[in-house]
Amino acid sequence: MELLAKSNPPQTLKEHIDDAIKIKDMLVSSFSNIDKICCTNNFWNILETCIIFHDLGKSHREFQKLLQGKQHAWKQQRHELFSLPFVKSLSDNEKYFIYLVIAGHHKDFETLFRNLNSYGSFDNDFGLNLEGTEDIITFEKEFENSVPVAEVLQLLKDYHYEISKIAIHNPKRELQEFIRKKLNDKSEKIKLLLLAGAFKQCDHLSSAGISQIHNIKLDDFKFLHELGYELFKHQAEASSLVGNAILTAPTGSGKTETSLFWLNNQMKTHGIGRVFYILPFTASINAMYERLEKNIPDKIGLLHGKLSAFIEAKFEDDDLIDEKRKNDIKEQFKTLVTPFKIVTPFQLLKNIFALKGFEKGIFEWAGGYFIFDEIHAYNPKVFAQIICLLKFATKYLDVKVFIMTATLPNFLRKELENAIYNYSSISANKELYNKFTRHKIVIKKGLLNENFDQIQKYINKKKKVLVVCNTVSQAQNIYTKLKSDKKVLLHSAFNANDRNKKEKQLFEKDIKLLVGTQAIEVSLDIDFDVIFTEPAPLDALIQRFGRVNRKREKDICECIVFEERNKSDLFIYQNEKVINRTIEVLKEKENQDSGIIKEAELQQMIDTVYPEWDPNDKEEFDKITSLLDNFILNEMKPFIYNQKQEEDFYEQFDGVRVLPTSLLDEYRALLKENKFIKAESLKVQISSKRFNILLHNNGISADKEAFRSITSEKILEQKFFLINKVYDNELGLQFSIDNRHSEFI
Repeated sequence: MELLAKSNPPQTLKEHIDDAIKIKDMLVSSFSNIDKICCTNNFWNILETCIIFHDLGKSHREFQKLLQGKQHAWKQQRHELFSLPFVKSLSDNEKYFIYLVIAGHHKDFETLFRNLNSYGSFDNDFGLNLEGTEDIITFEKEFENSVPVAEVLQLLKDYHYEISKIAIHNPKRELQEFIRKKLNDKSEKIKLLLLAGAFKQCDHLSSAGISQIHNIKLDDFKFLHELGYELFKHQAEASSLVGNAILTAPTGSGKTETSLFWLNNQMKTHGIGRVFYILPFTASINAMYERLEKNIPDKIGLLHGKLSAFIEAKFEDDDLIDEKRKNDIKEQFKTLVTPFKIVTPFQLLKNIFALKGFEKGIFEWAGGYFIFDEIHAYNPKVFAQIICLLKFATKYLDVKVFIMTATLPNFLRKELENAIYNYSSISANKELYNKFTRHKIVIKKGLLNENFDQIQKYINKKKKVLVVCNTVSQAQNIYTKLKSDKKVLLHSAFNANDRNKKEKQLFEKDIKLLVGTQAIEVSLDIDFDVIFTEPAPLDALIQRFGRVNRKREKDICECIVFEERNKSDLFIYQNEKVINRTIEVLKEKENQDSGIIKEAELQQMIDTVYPEWDPNDKEEFDKITSLLDNFILNEMKPFIYNQKQEEDFYEQFDGVRVLPTSLLDEYRALLKENKFIKAESLKVQISSKRFNILLHNNGISADKEAFRSITSEKILEQKFFLINKVYDNELGLQFSIDNRHSEFI
């Protein structure tokens, strides 16, 4: 019987190698500049050797019994380690890279090192066996006794490899040396990172049954030339520009189309690459997906949450994935292999923090294109991380960048300019800015939640009304008190299932009232007649105003801002000076030209509100960029992962995901069916600060659920946090109301 690589259904080792080589062949056209980036001319040849040799250790007789469903004595050993003696026997000049890539293609090196400690050893200073027994099993003896070398060498002949003698050794020393080693040679580091990422793509995609990889082609941009309107100046300029660019243009002036004109020209000039369209919020990436999928069908991917991390975990032990589970994984992978992905920064930044599987992410960036929409919308901490990402990606991976914003403080723009270094600046012309005069500022005294009657009057007049609050609880309160037959509430305290339903509702034409939080500020292509908003920093307010009279098909529309803050707002916008300067600037405008805001004046207003860095923000920005730049350049290594760093990273973006007690039964049922992503989508994200308060006050408890793995028949255990607060699909999680019907302990 031929050597197996997989079971359920059986797949031979040769079949798996051939499938992975087919993926490699497809990737060649997707990453045409990889040799230039790696400073080599044989990247794909090295990768093919990695593929051929990576699973040879599966020939171990006990592992073969495991795959055949027979009684075995495999004892949780690592098959990739048994591939390494074959690699060490190569005369290939690149075998150092091949050795490392194969060693780390499932587990991190620390885990492998611990696994090797389970074998006995004759190593000591005197070369003696001091353990006093002939029965000790060393790695070398295990290899000699259990790996059918002759069968493996016969398989290798099919790929034109002739090996006369196997260099049997314990890989412990090689792994330990790499763990300790500083990768000071940056070109060597990039080459190893990209080989590791490319190899994992080939192995994982072939294991998932993927048989086709799409590329973005020039034909995909045909729709841009059929838009039916004369291009704005900034759109025409972007269509002929080569290289990095920063675009400043009004909200609603076709910035997305402008970025695609730019992208089209880059691909003509630099060649095919993966595209990442980066937006600040999940709500906005869902909307952008709907928008782009219509024009570029079957090539747009939508990434948020922990999908890639979930799939990565599956392929740490991919050998026993059966056909039933493979179809699920294949569907999930389709999203990961699309050539044009819409993402939040979370999906990119996790790779520069070296989270598990980061090599695959970095490989996808090579020679690719980043489009940042609404770059101003991040706090100093995330902005600092984006700056580090841009420096690394543009300098070492030949990534081209297009950055878009309506308004950006000058001190932030300078940081971006320094990060991408060579760039062109594009701006909408004055004539266009004048055409985008569409809003009138009205400042109202008091609190928004004390003026329901004013808002209700507009609803009763059949106006499309937008109300934006600074906190979830405030949005819930206002939503329940305002009366409209067609209304939607959108905020961060919904689980993924309900949030997706609400975002779809938004695009129904008869929606007359939307109450929301910051989630509606960016890139939602919605259009209202009037906005009522709580006070916020000017840049946030400008984004909120952009959802009103978006298409400029109405007369000047009112943007009504209440100047008094709720106490809870202090936790959202802590810099009171910025809020005060915002209100002052808006009041000045209210007294000029009847309150009408001209888009061309917005940059001057922004620079008044943000004349320079806030000292605390600047201190945090400098600290993060310094530490992260150093980590990326000097500490980040493939096959080395830091669990604490992973936890810290997820917490800063995700906060903590908690399960409402009312959804516990549904969650348990999904776990039993091994539908992990659907189970995860029942959870609600809350801030770390709120989580700690609730935990201290017994509002949250840790729980766990045992269930059987459909794949391996093992009993697994899932830990999670339960929150004892009322949840329903219309209002979301209500932090002020306990769930009295739960069995919460």
